Amino acid sequence: MKTTLSILAAAAALALGGCAQVPTDSHPLARRDIASAELSANIRLAREGWPQAQWWTAYHDEQLNAIIRQALASGPSLEVAAAQIGTARSSLSRSVADLGISGAVNGNVNRQRYSGTGLFPAPIGGAYFTEETLRLDLRYNFDWWGKNRAQVAAAVGELNAGRAAYAEAEQALAASIAQSYFRLQGAWARLANTDQLAATQTALVQDKVKRIAQGLANADDQRAAEADLSLIRKQQAQLRADIEHEREALRALAGADNTALADLKPVALSSAPHALPARLGMELLARRPDLQAARWKLEASLSRIDAAKAAFYPDVNLTGSIGLNSVKAEDLLQLASRTLYIGPSVSLPLFDSKRLDAQLDSARTSRNERIAEYNQTIVEAVREVAQGGAQLQGIEQQITQQTAATTLARAQLASAQKRLDHGLANNSSVLNARLALLKQQDADLYLQQVQLLAEVALTNALGGGYHEEAPLATAIK
Repeated sequence: MKTTLSILAAAAALALGGCAQVPTDSHPLARRDIASAELSANIRLAREGWPQAQWWTAYHDEQLNAIIRQALASGPSLEVAAAQIGTARSSLSRSVADLGISGAVNGNVNRQRYSGTGLFPAPIGGAYFTEETLRLDLRYNFDWWGKNRAQVAAAVGELNAGRAAYAEAEQALAASIAQSYFRLQGAWARLANTDQLAATQTALVQDKVKRIAQGLANADDQRAAEADLSLIRKQQAQLRADIEHEREALRALAGADNTALADLKPVALSSAPHALPARLGMELLARRPDLQAARWKLEASLSRIDAAKAAFYPDVNLTGSIGLNSVKAEDLLQLASRTLYIGPSVSLPLFDSKRLDAQLDSARTSRNERIAEYNQTIVEAVREVAQGGAQLQGIEQQITQQTAATTLARAQLASAQKRLDHGLANNSSVLNARLALLKQQDADLYLQQVQLLAEVALTNALGGGYHEEAPLATAIK
C-alpha cells in the first residue's frame, strides 16, 4: 500500500509539472452593491414596513383567498417552474454521482481454442478451454483540485435558483389574481353606480319631455340629455365586457374550468394597510425571489469557473479490482483462482489547452452574463419599488382631493333637494345635482380600484412577504 501511495504521489508531482497553464481573467464584471440602495426622500407613505406572507388575507375577502389558494395548489403557470426544479435536481444527482467510490460487478464466460503453434505449448495449445471470470471493479476519484466539488456546487446553485424562481412564480400568480379580482370587483361596483346614473339620466330626459310639452324647454335640451344617456349606456356596456374579461382571466389564472367561479359575487372593497420601507439595501435582496434566483445563478456560474480551472490540472485516480478467474468451472471458487489489481491512473492535459482555454473562457463569459443580469435585476427591483411608492403616494393625494369633491357634490344635492321641498327649485335641478354626485362617486370607485392595483404592485415589488427557504448547502441535503 505504501508503494502504491508513493507511486501516486510521484505521479501527481510529475503531472503538476506538466499541466496546462490557466489563463488570467482579464475582463471580470463588477457586481452591483445593493446595500447602498435608497429611496428618494420625497417618497414616503403613512406606514413603514414590509409585506407579510399571504399578504392578500389582509383584505379579509374569502372569495379572493379561495381563488389564490386554488391557484397556488394547481395553477398551470407553476408547472414550468416545477419542471425546472426537477431538471436541476437531476443535474445535481449526476454531479454527486461523480464523487467518491464507484464500483461495478462484472462476470463473463467464454470458450476458446488456443493455437497449437502459438504462444502456449501443449497441453494448452491445441485444446479448448472455458474461462470464467467474476470481478468487482472499484474506482476512486480523489478530486484533488475540486473539479467535481465545484460541479456539485454549481448544480446546488441552479437548484436553489430554481426554488427561488418557483417562489417568484407563486408571488407573480398571487399578484395577478389579486389585481384581476380587484378589477372585477371595481367593474361591478362602477356598473351598479352607472345603473343609478342611467336611471337618473333617464328621469332627466323624461323631465325635459314634460318641460317641452309645457313650453318651458326646447328640443335641444332633450337631445343633449339623450346624448348623455347614450354615453352612459355605452359605459354600461364597456363595464359588462370588463366583468366578463376579468372573470375569464381569473379562471385561466386559477386553472379552473368554464363552470368555476360562477358563484362569485360583488363585495365591498377595502384597502389593506400598505407600507414602504425607509431603506431597501440587503433586505430587499433577501425578500425578492427574483433577486435570490439571480444571486444563485451567479453563484453557480462562479462554481463552473472553478470546475473549468480544475480541468487544467491532471486527473489522478485510483482504480482496482478483485475477483476470480479460472479455465475450469469447478476451480472458480477456489482460493487459488483469486485475482487482485490496484493502481493509479493519471490524465495529463498536455495537448488540450485550446479546448480548456475555450471552456474556461465560456465559463467566464457566462459569469459576466449572470453578473449583468444580477445588476439589471437589482436596478429593476429598486425602480419598481420607487415607482410603486411614488404612484401610491400620488393616488393617496388624488383620493384626498376626490373625497373633497364628492363631499361638495353631496352637499349640493342636499341643498337642491331642500330648495325643491320649499318650492324654490324644480325637479331638474335635483336630477342634475344627483347626476353630479353619481359621477363623483364613479370617480371615487375608479380611484379606489387604482389604489388597490397599486398596492398589489408595490407589495409584489417588495417581495410579497417572501423569505428564502433554507438553501441547499451540500449535496447530501
